[in-house]
Amino acid sequence: MCDDHAKPAGDTFADALRAGVLEFRRHVFPARQAQFRQLATAQHPDALFLTCADSRVVPALITQAGPGRLFVERNPGNLVPIYSEESVGVSASIEYAVAVLRVQHVIICGHTDCGVVKALLHPEHLAELPAVARWSRFGAQARRKLLEEHPPMPEEAQLRTLTELNVLNQIDNLATHPSVRRALAEQRLAIHGWVYHIDSGEVRAYRADTARFEVWPEAS
Repeated sequence: MCDDHAKPAGDTFADALRAGVLEFRRHVFPARQAQFRQLATAQHPDALFLTCADSRVVPALITQAGPGRLFVERNPGNLVPIYSEESVGVSASIEYAVAVLRVQHVIICGHTDCGVVKALLHPEHLAELPAVARWSRFGAQARRKLLEEHPPMPEEAQLRTLTELNVLNQIDNLATHPSVRRALAEQRLAIHGWVYHIDSGEVRAYRADTARFEVWPEAS
């Protein structure tokens, strides 16, 4: 049983959590109370933001999107399972966001220094992480493309290229979902591939016309 009132002695993170929740309740929520009341009984997000579980990736902070704008799905490596009849949480999120909430955009956002991408490049590192190894199979096509279609390159360049290929791989996997196929056929859904660069704060978006990930938006 979980007891939110108990914490180990000297647990400064628990103290920080307590202070944060109090700050939200006393100051942040009252300042936006009308907005939260409006959201209390329904949501109408604009986008499904599918990204990595990495703690350094904060979708609402990166996009400056307020409450109710993003329907967020997070998992290690921002992977999208190929659609099947199995019960898969990511697939349920996609179906609900696209078929029920009728989001107009799906953003698949990878990021630099991703542990899953590193594991795709060196699958031998997952010998003692069988659950992660099974999950990572949904990124295997990106690794095959890197090894078969790209010339040898230094490891840093391999990781950067594999991060981008993984985003494109997940866009392909996304298209296997019936709800996504229907929405695309009805021309009510746009799909975007991003890579967030942690060290610079840049977002690089895939452009089909140039077949490249380029800084987005361009500086005005």
